[in-house]
Amino acid sequence: MDMHVQTAIQEARHQPFMRQSGDQIEYEFSDQLQVRFDKSTRAIWSRWSANPRPCFNPRLLADIRGYYTFLAESGGKIDCEDEAAPIEYVVLASDMPGVFNLGGDLDLFKQLIAAQDRPGLMLYGRACIDVLYRNYIGHELPVTTVSLVQGECLGGGFEAALSSDVIIAEKGARFGFPEVLFNLFPGMGAYSFLDRKIGARAAEQIISSGRIYSAQEMLDAGVVDALAEDGAGEDGVNALIKQRSRSRNGLAALAAVRRRVHGITFEELTDVVQIWVDAALRLNLRDLKLMQRLVSRQNGLGESSVIH
Repeated sequence: MDMHVQTAIQEARHQPFMRQSGDQIEYEFSDQLQVRFDKSTRAIWSRWSANPRPCFNPRLLADIRGYYTFLAESGGKIDCEDEAAPIEYVVLASDMPGVFNLGGDLDLFKQLIAAQDRPGLMLYGRACIDVLYRNYIGHELPVTTVSLVQGECLGGGFEAALSSDVIIAEKGARFGFPEVLFNLFPGMGAYSFLDRKIGARAAEQIISSGRIYSAQEMLDAGVVDALAEDGAGEDGVNALIKQRSRSRNGLAALAAVRRRVHGITFEELTDVVQIWVDAALRLNLRDLKLMQRLVSRQNGLGESSVIH
């Protein structure tokens, strides 16, 4: 196993740096993860800015796990201006213009596959589903989870968005699973989340097509729940919060009922990761070369490129 991967995944800051200004509190978990609690909307926002590529590298996964542990230990309340303010919304968003998240660390995948490092791949996959599952179950708090998608939302980034109760996307956002282009599939929850939301047939069509879909197409398919104008995504989230203010408790409970009736277990996600690892280890040199091309595009997207 790549010990660098193991160390990066296990390192997580549970006590972030904190700054308070009026009814807002900012938490810095790392240079890749910033968090803000807004007392007026009772929403806690996390924004990631992954480096060097806008994807889920092992250190970012550790940072997110540290943040989610912080959330769970909060008991659903934040000390703000000498008052325990309740958390009612947990929002996932990106701090990188034009990119929500491009998903798995393909450069790391390529190295682990080339070395036939099964434990390393499994460790990475487990770290991914650990944070996605915590968000999926609402951090075991009476909250509504929201993904705000601005820009490119691909692969594991799409899976992260799907782990929330509600997806709000700006009209210019784009979604897709490019894994089929290098002879693999998205193995960190895509099938499970989409199956529960739109059914197996539609889920397989999206996953197997390798297509990039517009936000409007995802709204029409029932994957995205609401659209916002480009640049107005945060306003869209705040509008949703205001709209739901009188029925928030009932809607949060309804989301809990949905998880109970159509529930995804951590065991299911783990089994799928094992299938993904087996499939990844069967990739050939041609597949890895195609993966490298996508790595190059991941690198370039921070400047201006887009994966097509």
